[in-house]
Amino acid sequence: MFVLTLDQRDSRRSPDLVPEFLAAIGDIPAVLPFDRSVGDEVQGLFADASAVVDVVMRALRSGRWYVGLGVGAVNQPLPASPREASGPAFVAARQAVDAAKKAGERVPLALRGDRATNGRSAAAAEAVLWLVGDLVRSRTVAEWRVLDLLPPGRRGLQVAVASSLGITPQAVSKAIRRARLQEERAGRAAAVLLLEQLAEPSGLSVPARTVGPDPTPKGEQ
Repeated sequence: MFVLTLDQRDSRRSPDLVPEFLAAIGDIPAVLPFDRSVGDEVQGLFADASAVVDVVMRALRSGRWYVGLGVGAVNQPLPASPREASGPAFVAARQAVDAAKKAGERVPLALRGDRATNGRSAAAAEAVLWLVGDLVRSRTVAEWRVLDLLPPGRRGLQVAVASSLGITPQAVSKAIRRARLQEERAGRAAAVLLLEQLAEPSGLSVPARTVGPDPTPKGEQ
């Protein structure tokens, strides 16, 4: 299974962003939804790799979080909150978020697995998440204004988006190309595939007690 541990960056000089973040990712299905663990840190437990990638990209887009992803086994039975949960995946997530804090100017994300996790596969998944995350966090406000108005999975709405923003359809198309939306789609799909493969050998991806509707990622088409 997948454990995400996120710690707020520059929390001593910034307001508490935990409530805002929890509200922003509340639509993403989780086995144990995110909850504050300590201070400005949150943890969540996931079985769905696509949900994991969605949370990671939303966190990296904001630029306000260190992201630690742990892959591995989780002790059963599951408690009501991730604060009370334990197991190798939680240990791995703690190691990952500590590593993410040492990223410097690089993407503040790290992935760690338990002893049963293939190290080379984990490194590959981490690398793809870095690449897609760097793309997402480098977009301009103007590019996000366009992407956030494009409903996921629907095409041919550039005229409507242009009208809403008071710009030309050509400007919308140009913003989409600059934002490298197609590359993000491909990268997300690759990350999901790698994470699923990473969890499969040990039977770690067990969809139990999942809550929440289907995710609707912001900026993903």
